[in-house]
Parts: sequence; structure tokens; C-alpha cells
Amino acid sequence: MTNSDDLCRELQSLWHQNFPLSKAMGLTVVSFTDHILTTRAPLLPNTNIHNTAFAGSLYAIEAMTAWGLLYLEIANAGLHASIIHARGDIDFAKTVNEDIVAVADFSTLTYHIDELAESGKTRLTIAAKVQTKDGVASQFSGDYLARLERTDQ
Repeated sequence: MTNSDDLCRELQSLWHQNFPLSKAMGLTVVSFTDHILTTRAPLLPNTNIHNTAFAGSLYAIEAMTAWGLLYLEIANAGLHASIIHARGDIDFAKTVNEDIVAVADFSTLTYHIDELAESGKTRLTIAAKVQTKDGVASQFSGDYLARLERTDQ
């Protein structure tokens, strides 16, 4: 097991160094507790012409939150894997006119970490949502592939 705060800092750094969009959007890790990752991005750099959250930003934030959750779960298990976002769908229910808070939950998916450790790969669907003070604004569902990285190279 790795310290959750250290893993969150590692993920934040990884995002900002390797996914420049995350830095431009101001995406940050809020917490990772009990298999739940919460992220936040300020509204201002993610607005559309209506001064509400841009749909593309919501998609990207939720997709990266789901990807980040899988990354943290794999790292927490002491494994190293390549993660690919293979497919994603999103439903928009409400406009967002406040900072964007995304949440993804892995609690019912933990068996995928065992599958990854045993077979060297796994494919799974991870859900994320943007929560506002008025309720759920959008719901994302993404397919992710993870393959253990070879350590003998």
C-alpha cells in the first residue's frame, strides 16, 4: 500500500506533465478515499459562450477522473500498468455554473485489480459524474484497458 496523499500528488504531476489539457483546465485532485476519487476544476477556464461549463471540458474532466481512479487503484496495489481510454459516453442533464467537481467510484470494480495482477490485463467500464449543488449535471461512462508494464525491459 502507498500513501494516498503521495499517490494523489503523483497523479496530479503526471496529468499536468503528460496531459497538457488537464493543466490548462486547472484540473486538481481533491481526494482519494475508500476507492472514490474526487477532482475539481475552476469554471472560468472551462466556460462556453453562455458562461456555463463547456461540454467538452466536462467530458475531458470526467474521462480523466475515471482514468486517474484506475491509475490510483493500480498504484495502490503496487502494480504498474499502461492505461488506455478506449471509449466513452456522456449524458448531460444540467448546466454547470460553478466550479466543476467530478467523482468516480471503484468500490464495485476492485476485482479488476486482481484480474490485472493474475492475467496481466483487464478491461473495465468506469463511471464518473459531475455533481453540482443542484444535483448531478452529467454522467460519464468510459471503457478502459490496462496492461501490466514489463519490468524486464
